[in-house]
Amino acid sequence: MNLYVVNLLLAMAWMTLTDSFSLGNMIFGFVLSAAALSLIREQVGSVGYFSKIGRILSLLILFLYELVMSAVRVAILVVKPNMNLKPGIFAYQLQVDRDHEITLLANLITLTPGTLSVDVSEDRSTLYIHALDCSDVDQIRKDIAEGFERKILEAFR
Repeated sequence: MNLYVVNLLLAMAWMTLTDSFSLGNMIFGFVLSAAALSLIREQVGSVGYFSKIGRILSLLILFLYELVMSAVRVAILVVKPNMNLKPGIFAYQLQVDRDHEITLLANLITLTPGTLSVDVSEDRSTLYIHALDCSDVDQIRKDIAEGFERKILEAFR
């Protein structure tokens, strides 16, 4: 059985035992059952489960960091009096090839201020991205590859 399902079932058992079905108690039960599963991780083969949670949290932290930094960069660009921008669309060669990974990458790029995912090629190998400032496209490609795309590959493979 999937360990995530076991974790949820243990959390539900906790809520039933405590006779409290609040969101806070469910979260506490989930964390408590995750801690219990971590104690017996070698016996149930859950080592990968906990490292996957850490990698997903790492992706979330990277997204929040990029969200704040991009918002600051866009705000600085907009406030400058000479606004020396070079907006444009560029092609990005994807390393991710699964539908959910491509969708997640495209959404993370779109949610980050200053960039927008426009389209994916028919063969799902290229993502077309609009950027507010395309003065250094190679750096933008490098940032995506070493940031979001690398973290997505780590989290979901």
